[in-house]
Amino acid sequence: MLKVVEEGHHDHAMPRLALSTPEAASAFVEKVKAAGFDFVRFELPDMAGLSRGKTIPIGHIAGYMKSGLNLYGGTVALDSYSIPVRNSGYNEEMNYQDCVMVVDQDTLSPVPWLEKTGRVICDTMWYDGRPQMASPRLLLKKMLSLAAALGYTVKIGHEYEFYVVDAKTREPVFGGQPIFVTARTHQVPAIDDLIRVLQSQGIDIITYNVEHGPGQVEINYGALDGVAASDCAFVFKGTVKEYLAKHGLLATFMTKPYKGLSGSCSHFHISLIDKAGSNAFLDPDDENGMSETFKRFIQGVLDHMPAAMAVWNPTPNCYRRIRPKTYAPSNVSWGVQDRSASVRVKASRDQSTHMEVRVPSALSNPYLVAATTIAAGLLGMEQERQLIPAGSGPKEDDDRYAKLPTEMHDALDAFESDTALREMLGEEFVKVYLSMKRQEMARLRDEIPAAEINEYFELY
Repeated sequence: MLKVVEEGHHDHAMPRLALSTPEAASAFVEKVKAAGFDFVRFELPDMAGLSRGKTIPIGHIAGYMKSGLNLYGGTVALDSYSIPVRNSGYNEEMNYQDCVMVVDQDTLSPVPWLEKTGRVICDTMWYDGRPQMASPRLLLKKMLSLAAALGYTVKIGHEYEFYVVDAKTREPVFGGQPIFVTARTHQVPAIDDLIRVLQSQGIDIITYNVEHGPGQVEINYGALDGVAASDCAFVFKGTVKEYLAKHGLLATFMTKPYKGLSGSCSHFHISLIDKAGSNAFLDPDDENGMSETFKRFIQGVLDHMPAAMAVWNPTPNCYRRIRPKTYAPSNVSWGVQDRSASVRVKASRDQSTHMEVRVPSALSNPYLVAATTIAAGLLGMEQERQLIPAGSGPKEDDDRYAKLPTEMHDALDAFESDTALREMLGEEFVKVYLSMKRQEMARLRDEIPAAEINEYFELY
């Protein structure tokens, strides 16, 4: 039996951060100069996957790489309205002190819509050297280390839908339900230009098309190994938002912006690669080409899916998408090439065999979706879980499958009660995340929805 949560194992998997040596900092600055950048954005992916950080002129980059760039230490524990999260362990408990941004030099890339500007993605640690393990990127690195200790590299792909509207009128850039209509795909020149901007940052675009909603677009890019895949998703989402804003357009990854129209999702693709470079999910002798490792991994994801919902669908709005007959899975299910299931097995019976988790929303954080899926799958492998039958027919019509939470508070309760998943992820992250989401819910609960005003104000 695999052991992924034995005593001390999590400490061994904890990422180690270190500031740059003078030599490494100087070499990196030369790399920045060679790329033609005068400024570099030091970016931290926050709990929502939003970029926060500071922009540094080239003459000061080496200094900050050697000493660390100071940033408010509770940045990763700011809620969706940038309010410090109480009882998180990161704000008032730390006397609101700073942390240090540590550059990942491998992430240098251009910001094409800004003159002579690049970006690097950073991790954060406290001044005493402790990594901030509530940071989504560090949490993913920890899960990747657990997989690596078992001999696996994790191949990951994130797939996003989003709406594009006129920034002033908020009207969609095209109407109707034109899914896959080629003329609509190329109707907005800024979207075609966006593809080239994404490519110029090293993002391997493989397809793009319009989706089922008015103004809804999907852009897909190639899978990558490890944290680079979620880094790519982070850059992708930021680019979509920032670049289209330069053209008077607003792109939104909000999950359900319109009543009665398609929600926006983030299907998540994953497979494990063994030390020999082969797909550990593949067994050519199996009926569907699925190895026992694959089956156990899937069952682990299914076991912990109700808890993971709190991460995969991180706002109350996200749960407006989880409705039957909308191609948004609403129960704990799997199937081979089955779009109605929560987990769709892409059973190509070759090295491309992988699983697609269809539950996460477009608003989800790519690092956290990856981290929770890996954690749940590894638990299934450790416990040698037996995969439940897939059944036949649309999964949402099959009452044998447990229903997924349809409200945020139910998902948070499921997450809070899932001790195995919490242990894998670590209490530092769990404490911040639960405190943040309950704070956000309490604030939004006090708001008066327009629908209630329309329903009751005049008539009653």
